[in-house]
Amino acid sequence: MARLAEGPASVGALAEPFRMALPTFLQHLKVLEAAGLVVSEKQGRVRMVRIRAAPLAEAEDWLARRRREWEAKLDRLQAFVEALETETKEKDH
Repeated sequence: MARLAEGPASVGALAEPFRMALPTFLQHLKVLEAAGLVVSEKQGRVRMVRIRAAPLAEAEDWLARRRREWEAKLDRLQAFVEALETETKEKDH
């Protein structure tokens, strides 16, 4: 995916850095294609693959919402712990 963020590439170029058989690499590409993250098309004798940005943007938006939710929860937890610590210190004095 990182390589495809730079632009379209042939299956061979994408597979080159990986230590796996081409059929195995093609299975990985099929999973990404089925998920809608990449699209491939034949250009002459070469199969070119390009990234589909829209599904990735949707995932990024979803993750950002979850991150904000969890940060808010953690902020509330921190405030609760600090209040408890303050209360405990006041009782000890």
